[in-house]
Amino acid sequence: MGFEAENIRDWQGKSVVDPADGKIGTLEAIYVDTVTDEPAFATVVVGFVGRRRLAFVPLAGATVAPDHLRVTVGKDLAKHAPSIDTDGELAAEDEPAIFEHYGLAVSSPGAARRLARR
Repeated sequence: MGFEAENIRDWQGKSVVDPADGKIGTLEAIYVDTVTDEPAFATVVVGFVGRRRLAFVPLAGATVAPDHLRVTVGKDLAKHAPSIDTDGELAAEDEPAIFEHYGLAVSSPGAARRLARR
C-alpha cells in the first residue's frame, strides 16, 4: 500500500481514478480492516449534484500520486458498488455486500464488524 495510516487525512478530497485514468470520484474517507488495522476500502463521492452518494472502493493495490489515488478496479465496477448516503453510516449487516461486489472473501461472515471509518 502506498500510504501510511496517519497520512490518510491528507488524501481526503483527492481524485480517485481507475487503472485507465478514468475518474471515479473524490476520496471522502478510508475504512480500515478491524482485524489488521490496514486500509481496506475508500468511500468515494460519486454521482452528480443532488444525487451524490458514497461508493465503497477497495484499496488493495492502490497507489498514490500528488493529486490522486489510483485504485485497481474499473470505474464502472466502482460506480455500481454498494453505497451509502453522503451523511450515512455503514451498517454492519451491509458489509458483506461490499466484499461480494468485488469478489473479495469476507473472512468471518456474521462475526464482528470488519470495517471501521478513519
